[in-house]
Amino acid sequence: MPKELWKGNEAIAEAAVRAGLEAYFGYPITPQTEVLEYLSRRMPELGRAFVQAESELGAINMVYGAACTGVRVMSSSSSPGVSLMMEGLSYIAGTEIPAVLVNVMRGGPGLGNIAPAQGDYYQAVRGGGHGDYPRIVLAPASVQEAIDLTALSFDLAEKYRMITMLILDGSTGQMMEPAEMPAMQEIKRKNFEWATNGAMNRERRILSSIYLNPLDEEKTNLRLLTRWQDVQANEVRYKEYFLEDAQFIVIGFGTAGRVALSAVREARAQGIKVGLLRPITVSPFPYEALEQLTGQAEAFLVTEMNTGQMLDDVMLTVRGRKPVEFYGRPGGVVPFPDEILNEIKRIAAGPVPVHSNPRVSWLHRATAHA
Repeated sequence: MPKELWKGNEAIAEAAVRAGLEAYFGYPITPQTEVLEYLSRRMPELGRAFVQAESELGAINMVYGAACTGVRVMSSSSSPGVSLMMEGLSYIAGTEIPAVLVNVMRGGPGLGNIAPAQGDYYQAVRGGGHGDYPRIVLAPASVQEAIDLTALSFDLAEKYRMITMLILDGSTGQMMEPAEMPAMQEIKRKNFEWATNGAMNRERRILSSIYLNPLDEEKTNLRLLTRWQDVQANEVRYKEYFLEDAQFIVIGFGTAGRVALSAVREARAQGIKVGLLRPITVSPFPYEALEQLTGQAEAFLVTEMNTGQMLDDVMLTVRGRKPVEFYGRPGGVVPFPDEILNEIKRIAAGPVPVHSNPRVSWLHRATAHA
């Protein structure tokens, strides 16, 4: 199919429709409102369910109910709106049903601002609602990738009966790029053995996240963990750039990774052997790929649009064997390629010490130039 010019948020909405989205529940919040606006027109014209809920709390619990019936269901929000959904997400996880959530991240903490940021990494990959449960988290860096990962998110959610989140910052949600849409899928209602779909001539199916007996709750937690091990073994995704002979390796996801690629290309043009690892699944994180690079690299540079959250996953893997540096722009500030290029040059000029906490050295540099 030919490429068309798509805005990120609207592209996600249309990709979800073409992937078989049957029900959407959401609430407007910048910078993701275009997802809801687009679906408010598109879903009714296809005879599918669209509800603008009274709040994010209402929306996620509507998602919970629809997911129990086995339909493809989604919600979308932005940072503080997703925070309001945490209890509902925990119920969905405890009930072991598939659902898709899109978070177009903005600056925080608190109400913050409407500028693009990546401060929700902890919330997505380590946080969420109460209890022990994992979730798949995908991080696109372009409109095309957002389209592709939206379609994938429904398949993964159903395959593993768990929440799949798509996290992108406001830049990706608001930008327009040429992209190719997948063909429209025909909706074929799947006969999930767990769904409360009203079928006759079988035993009643009751779905719940409540296990009052601690031993039953323990079994549930262990079952979720076992399923997560399958995800870790089969669903890790990432992109590699110029890593074959790289002495210095930059790691960034989403827009930060995209900006870093421009800096890496310029550094290469200046003779610096630097490469980029861009995680696409930030949960599960590509630990094994990073482990292999640890033996090759002289030093790592982690760049994020926050104060260092994915940095922890890198540090857990490198474990002090090689220097790890950090460069972040929090609060809704998007870094320029020249900023990351300067960090690459600084590291390449060496020697680079091994920091127990790379945030400290970054913070000293950041506050000195503020």
